[in-house]
Amino acid sequence: MRSMTTNERIDHLERLLEVVRGLTTAPDLESFLQTVINEATELTNSELSSILEYDEAAEELRFLAMHWFQRDLLRPMGVPLDGSAAGWVYRRGQPLIIQDAMMDQRHFKVVDRVTRHDTNSLVAVPLMVRGEVVGVLEALNKKDNAHYTEEDLTILETLGALAAQAMQNFTLQRKVRATSVELAELERLKTDFIAIASHELRTPLGLILGHATFLREMAGTDYAEQLDMIIRNATKLKEIVENLSDVDNVQTGAARVRNQKVSLAKIVEDVILTFQDEANARKITLKAELGESPFYLDADEVKLGIALSNLVKNALQFTELNGHVTVKVEEDAGYFKVTVSDDGIGIPARDLPRVFERFFQVESHLTRRYGGMGLGLAVAKALIELHGGRIWVESEEGKGSTFTFLLPAEQMQHSAVSSNPFVE
Repeated sequence: MRSMTTNERIDHLERLLEVVRGLTTAPDLESFLQTVINEATELTNSELSSILEYDEAAEELRFLAMHWFQRDLLRPMGVPLDGSAAGWVYRRGQPLIIQDAMMDQRHFKVVDRVTRHDTNSLVAVPLMVRGEVVGVLEALNKKDNAHYTEEDLTILETLGALAAQAMQNFTLQRKVRATSVELAELERLKTDFIAIASHELRTPLGLILGHATFLREMAGTDYAEQLDMIIRNATKLKEIVENLSDVDNVQTGAARVRNQKVSLAKIVEDVILTFQDEANARKITLKAELGESPFYLDADEVKLGIALSNLVKNALQFTELNGHVTVKVEEDAGYFKVTVSDDGIGIPARDLPRVFERFFQVESHLTRRYGGMGLGLAVAKALIELHGGRIWVESEEGKGSTFTFLLPAEQMQHSAVSSNPFVE
C-alpha cells in the first residue's frame, strides 16, 4: 500500500484550504457542497461522492449533494437508516470503510439498481455539528481496485466537518429569515392594534367624559363621589388613548415637529405645575432646578411637554411616599441637558436595555403594583428623537433612576430638518 509523498500531502492541504475559504465565499449551500463532493472524489481517488442529510418527516436519509449526472435519479430517493451504510454511520456517529460492498449487508443495493452503477467499495463519515449527526458524506469505488485507507478517512472527515458547518449555517440563516418574517408580522399586528384601538376608543371616551362632567355639575353633592370616580378613571383612559395615538403617529410618519422659539425652562415649570398636586398628595417633593436662563430653542412645545410629562409621571409612579423627584436643566457643550431624577424603587440592571420599548413593563403582569401600559417612556423617546435629541436612563435598583435627554441648543437648519421624514 503506497503512502502519499510530501508533494501530494502539500497539494491535499492546499486544496482543503481552498475548500475552507469557500465556506465564506461560496454563493450558496448547494455550490459549496458541490465543491466538497468534487474534492472528496478527487482527493480519495474515487469514482463518486455524495452527501446525505436526515429527513425528520420521512425518518430516512435524503441525497443533498451528488454529481450532476445522478441528480434526477437520486433526489427523489430515500435511504433507510436500517440496511444501509449511510444509515449505519448516521445512527452510530462513526466512520465506516467497506472494502467489498457486494458482500456487505450494510450496503443499500437499491441505489445501485436505480443508478445502474455497481458499488465495489465505499468510505463514509458522519457530518457532526456540536456532537449531533446531521448527515453523511460518502465516497465510492476507489480507483485501480485499491483499498480505502486511514488517510482517505482523514480527508473525508475534514471535508465532512466543513460540509456540516455549511449546512448548520444555512439552517441558522433560514431560521433567522423565518423569525424576521414572524417578527415583522407581529410588529404589523401591534401597529394595527394601536391604530385601531386609539381611533375606536377616542369617540366613546370623549362622550363619557363630556356627559359625566355635565352630570357632575348638575347633580350637586348627592352623587359627586361616584361621578368624580367616573371622571377620574375616564381621564386615565384618555391618557392611555393619547399615548397610543402618539405612538401610532410616530410609527406612521404622521407626527410632525412644528418648531417655534420656546423656553425649555417654561416647559419644565408647566409640567411641574401640572403634577404638583399629585406629588403633594403622595408626599413627594417635586421640584425644578433651572437657574436663571430661559433656555430658548426652536422646538415643538406641545411634543416636548408630552415627553417631559411622561418622564415626570413615570418618576412619580415609581417613587414611594416622602420621596423626591427633581427636574434639572443645564447647557452642556452645545446641548440642553434635561434630567429627571428620583429616589424611587429603581430598575433592575437586566431591564435597563428595554425600558423604552413599547408595552414593556419592569413588573410581571401578574404581580405588578403599578398601573399603565408601558407606553409613556416609548412615547418620550420617540418625541425626543423627533427633535434630533437622544435619551437614556441610569438606575440602581432600590436607589432610584435618572432619565436624561439632550436637545441641540442650536436647532438644525431647514436643510437638515428635511432629511428627517418625521419633521416638517
